[in-house]
Amino acid sequence: MAAALALSVAVVGIAASSHAQANANSPLVNGEWLEKNLNDPKVRVVEVSVEPGLFERGHIPGAQNVVWHTDLVDTVKRDIASKEKFQDLVKKLGINQDTTVVLYGDNNNWFAAWGAWVFDVYGVKNVKLLDGGRKKWEADKRPLDTRNASVASGTLVIADANQKLRARLADVRAASDSKNVTLVDIRSADEYSGKIFAPPGSQELTVRAGHVPNALNVPWGRAVAEDGTFKPVADLKKLYADAGIDGSKPIIVYCRIGERSSHTWFLLSKILGYDVKNYDGSWTEYGNSVGLPVVNVAGTVWGGK
Repeated sequence: MAAALALSVAVVGIAASSHAQANANSPLVNGEWLEKNLNDPKVRVVEVSVEPGLFERGHIPGAQNVVWHTDLVDTVKRDIASKEKFQDLVKKLGINQDTTVVLYGDNNNWFAAWGAWVFDVYGVKNVKLLDGGRKKWEADKRPLDTRNASVASGTLVIADANQKLRARLADVRAASDSKNVTLVDIRSADEYSGKIFAPPGSQELTVRAGHVPNALNVPWGRAVAEDGTFKPVADLKKLYADAGIDGSKPIIVYCRIGERSSHTWFLLSKILGYDVKNYDGSWTEYGNSVGLPVVNVAGTVWGGK
């Protein structure tokens, strides 16, 4: 696989995403590359989807399943998986020092991107997203399998959590009052304005709607094409530059629980190379916290007005 990856040397952020997917330094792989490399023992394919049973009904051949709300988080306190728990997961997935990990999932890779963020927090290198995730893989009629992969235990020793990749509530409060950090709310315009408290069907709610003062709104969906792939780099740079985000200042991204913002964290940090932290507490923490300032131009209170 290393030889295949070494065929090209374009660096992150230079080429359009559709042309950068098979490069060694790209954070993305495309379906064509992945299908050709499914049998490479140094490639581990991991699905992180939100829909229960989706993996069991058919997944990329050789892929292993990671359940985001049990494998990647602490199941008792609200936190990411502990170092010890994540170490066990990495071992179970058969990840070694020279492994390339390809993550993919449903919902435009929201939770796969969350996985990429957790992998990065614990210092796992060579972690990539399948551009377009399950949506494009299935649309391209690439193979699916229902068999469970069997792999030898991995030997990679993970690092301590890198706190530079993660924002906490205090960081967000400070950023809200600072001109030196850019806050980016990646939720829909209706969530940002306070018109709705959360997308329909969401279980994780808040008692206040709106957004953090001085946060800019760039909904995550504006960064992807119809087929679920990331837009070309030039388009992404323009999208964020038009909103006043050019990478000249550190960035904190947030959404509702930190999964959609992981998608934006991935593109801003891995594709555009900006300095970005993900606030995984996101609106469900901020909007439920007593005494914090909220901007709510819609005027909603407790679901009414």
